[in-house]
Parts: sequence; structure tokens; C-alpha cells
Amino acid sequence: MKPFTSPARPTISPITTPAQWIEAWAAATPDREALRFEDEAWTYAEFARACGRAAAVLAGLGLVRGDRIAYLGLNSPAQLKLLIAASWLGVAITPLNWRLAPPEHAYMLADAGVKALFCDPDFADAIRPSPNRHDLLLSGERAGWASWASLMADADAPPPMTGAPDDLFLIVYTSGTTGRPKGAALTQSAVHWNARNSVDGHRMTTADHVLTMLPLFHVGAINIQTLPAFMAGAGVLLQSKADPERIFAALATYRPSLTVVVPAVMRAMIEHPGWAGADLGSLRAVTAGSSIVPLPLIEAFHARGAPVIQVYGSTETAPIATIQAPESAFDTIGTVGPTASHCRIRIVDAEGRDLPDGVAGEILVAGPSILERYWNNADATEEALRQGWFHSGDIGYRRPDGCYVVVDRKKDIVISGGENIYPAEIEAELERHGDIAEVAVVGRADPRWGETPVAFVVVRASASLTEAAVLARLEGRLARFKWPREVRFLDVLPRNAMGKVQKAQLRAMLAGGPTGQGT
Repeated sequence: MKPFTSPARPTISPITTPAQWIEAWAAATPDREALRFEDEAWTYAEFARACGRAAAVLAGLGLVRGDRIAYLGLNSPAQLKLLIAASWLGVAITPLNWRLAPPEHAYMLADAGVKALFCDPDFADAIRPSPNRHDLLLSGERAGWASWASLMADADAPPPMTGAPDDLFLIVYTSGTTGRPKGAALTQSAVHWNARNSVDGHRMTTADHVLTMLPLFHVGAINIQTLPAFMAGAGVLLQSKADPERIFAALATYRPSLTVVVPAVMRAMIEHPGWAGADLGSLRAVTAGSSIVPLPLIEAFHARGAPVIQVYGSTETAPIATIQAPESAFDTIGTVGPTASHCRIRIVDAEGRDLPDGVAGEILVAGPSILERYWNNADATEEALRQGWFHSGDIGYRRPDGCYVVVDRKKDIVISGGENIYPAEIEAELERHGDIAEVAVVGRADPRWGETPVAFVVVRASASLTEAAVLARLEGRLARFKWPREVRFLDVLPRNAMGKVQKAQLRAMLAGGPTGQGT
């Protein structure tokens, strides 16, 4: 297939929304397995009926095209049914990261204007039910919460399928460099074209079975293989979360052909006692993303005969912008593959001029799968989207063979265990501590997590602080995985002539080894 060569949207075929994919396969191959979770399985016909009932529940709550809902919980069939139901009605869904702190959830729910929240009971204590929102518990009973299970059992016939390609479908929050999360808004059309990128790139067919165990609050877990499997008429084997023993058991029992991992999961699998005896023979591709994948991890999978292919992209690109081909995984190791079939990529210098092969610059992405906008954030949208191009802030170069190599990140993102951690968000919280004069957070390489954040703190002259006292400021405000693993105290932060903190000098300090903590 020829690469997409214009930022404008191409002509859209009649079957373009996730709900339409499910309905089409239910009609064409009703008895083929669509979804399996623990001891339950649904054929495409059964899954389509369940999604129709979920759409009826949403309609019964008064939700209409353009409204927003949210999901908070571990991976479950309910979340996939809600995704398809949202597509069915033209409703947008915000998947909430269950690792976040309650104030972070509260901000996202308010910012998105969520009208219905579907919540796993294990996370309900962190949510305050709202009179302006339908709050539904996925199972069990609790005061102030409606029952999703009861509503599903009593659901009427499916409502008309009113969702359209240009309707917003996903609002996925990714923490912003200003300290506030930004909601990347993806339309149903964007998800459709991303799925085309995935199906083409993975050579996905109805014979494939996808193992999904990464958390479905990440766009990568939703869109790299899970929803594309439904476009291709393949099967999805869903697990509640990533666990090496359960992954190995699924590989042995169900023989999936595709899966998506992040470096932290790869490392956990390799370091598990069951790795040596694990049967990886069914996997024709292990897709890795989220951050630059260390070569030793890839080589460990390759040594077992499992091809690792890398995807490059971000929440804003839905996320597939480049993808290695399974058949060339061993020959193009260390790259993130060529441009995806319906994307365009440019490598530019600081003035926006295109750079030749082999020269590193900022990666720009265009195509029908990029975000429409940042929700309620016109300034961030204007900064990131310019003349149809998404400015990634990542640094990379194109090889003569067409494959791309990502070498650095222009932004200060710290990626730890597959999770994006934004220093400005941590800094914003610590700067509210009355005894802290200045703070800067940078990433340090970590053999297990890829990176971990370290905070450099300047204490006010009249104060005295310990590392524990600094970190206590984050309690209940930021998720634990975002907390700095170390706090270092300085008399002043290094700054340039314009007053900007020189984080390169801070990283150099980290490379020199630990210093004393506390004042």
C-alpha cells in the first residue's frame, strides 16, 4: 500500500467506526471468537449483542452524540464493551489511569465534563460520587452508585447506530509540561486510520489472536493491537494486568500470535524463573513501544526466536506513526521501522527545515490518525499542531533504508516502566511547599525501569528539610510511581543567561554519583 501523502483526510470507506467493525464481523463470521477473558469467551455475534446492550444502557442514561464518559478500573470485558458502545452512539470515552491519585482523577473528570463514570469497585473509594454525573459500579453494590450489571441485564434493544467518523471517540490524558494533564482528543476516524496502520504493519488477519495485558488506560494498549484486531476480525485474549506467570500460561494454553509489551514487562518476563521454559513459539511478533527499548531486551527475545518489532508514536498520534515489519525484525533491530502506511513523517531542524537521511532532528507526524485537538486547551493545540503537522518534541533520524531511529527526547519526559512522568508536574507540586525555594526534576537511567525521576531542591534560607519531608508534599497529590526516587539539595540551581534552569548540568551531576541528602 502506498504511504499517505497529504495531511488532509482521505476518503473514508463505509465501515469506519469500531462499532461498525463489530457489526460487520458479527454478520460475516458470527461464530468466530472475538474476545476471551479468564473463563469467559464471546463470539463476534455474542460480543456484538453485548455491545448493543451497553449502547442501550448509555442511551438510557440520556447520553447522546458528543457527550463524554469515563472508565476507571483494571482491564475487563466491560471496558471493551463500553468502547464499542461509545463508538455506537458517538460518545467519547476517557480511560482513567488507576495508578493516579484522587485529585488527578477529579481534575480529568471535571475537565472532560464526564456525564457517566464506570468504576471498578476496587477503586471506588478514591472517587466522590457527583450529583452532576451518573456513577456506576461495575460489580457489587455501594451507596451512591448505580449498578452497571443490573442495567446491562435489563437493557432494551440496541439503539440506532448514530456514531460517525468525525465524532470524538477517545480523550486520553497525558500529563502536560505546564503541570496539568492534557486530553488528547482522537476521533473515530483517527482510530480507524490508526487501526489501518496496525493491520497493515502487523500483517494482521482473521487467523491472529492478540494477547492484551497492558493497561487499557494507555492509547497504546487500546490502539496498537486491541481495537485493530476487531477491525481485522481477529480474536483478543484479555488479561486484567501484566503478570509474567499469567503471560506464560496464556502463551502455553491459548497460543496467541501477537502481543504488545513495554520494556518493564519485557524485563519482568526475562527475569522471571519461568522464562527459560516459557513457550514463545506461537508469537510471530512481539510489539514494543512506549519508550526507547534497550537492545539487550530485544536480543533476549530474539534469542528465543520471538521477533520484536518497535512502534514509534505517542498518544497524540493514536499512536502508530512508524512500525517495523515482522519479517524484517531481525534485520532492522534498533530502529522503529519505516513510516506507517497512512502517515507522513518529517525530520526538521530548529527552523523547521527538512533534514537529510542520517541527520537527527525533531520528528513531525501528519496523517488522518493524529489528534484533532487537545481538549479545552487551545494554546497547547496551537503549539503542537502547525499546518497539519504534529510536533512530537522527539529527536530522531531516517536511515537510507527508510527506517527511523529515535535517539532522544526534546521534551523532559521521564519514561519509567512504560509510564510517562512529566517533571513539571512534580515541580509544580513541590514548589507549593512553603520551605522550598526552587526545584527541578530530571530523569536518571535505571536498569530496571528505564528511567526514574530525581528532584534537585533549593531550601529557603530560614528552613531545614529532609528528603522525607519533601516527598511528603506529594502524598495524596501525585501517584507514587511519579515520585522522585532521590532528592538532592543544592544552594542554587544552575541557570543560563536567560534564567532557564540548565537541566543538562543536573543530569551531569547525577552521572557523577550520589551526594548527601538533607540539610
